[in-house]
Amino acid sequence: MNRREARKNAFYLVFQIGFHEQEELEQMKELFFEQGEQEIPKEQKEFIVKEVEGTKTHLLEIDEIITKKSKKWKKERISKIDIAILRLAIYEIYFSQEVPNSVAINEAVELAKEFGTEQSPAFVNGILGNIVSEKE
Repeated sequence: MNRREARKNAFYLVFQIGFHEQEELEQMKELFFEQGEQEIPKEQKEFIVKEVEGTKTHLLEIDEIITKKSKKWKKERISKIDIAILRLAIYEIYFSQEVPNSVAINEAVELAKEFGTEQSPAFVNGILGNIVSEKE
């Protein structure tokens, strides 16, 4: 499993944040690792857990950033998939030192292409590009 696949697995779990209580998320995370189709190497599992836990820890701050940067869109109008992608990428940009900003944006756009709508890649790229340019 490479880093892109690990990030995709982190996305699956971050996506669940919008639908489940904290206790359910912990159970889902355990089941995710126990019932996966393939054994996840320790290093990748640690990366996934760090991404998911970091996103959950900073969720309020991350959602505030999404609200500020999506000026013409209310958070409630943004698809749950795009929200999950943005949450993960914003965590990486603001709170993780493991991933360069350009990689976080590129990986988020790739997730948006695979899971989002036709407009998702451009939307995600625009929001994240704006965030990075203001941050730097």
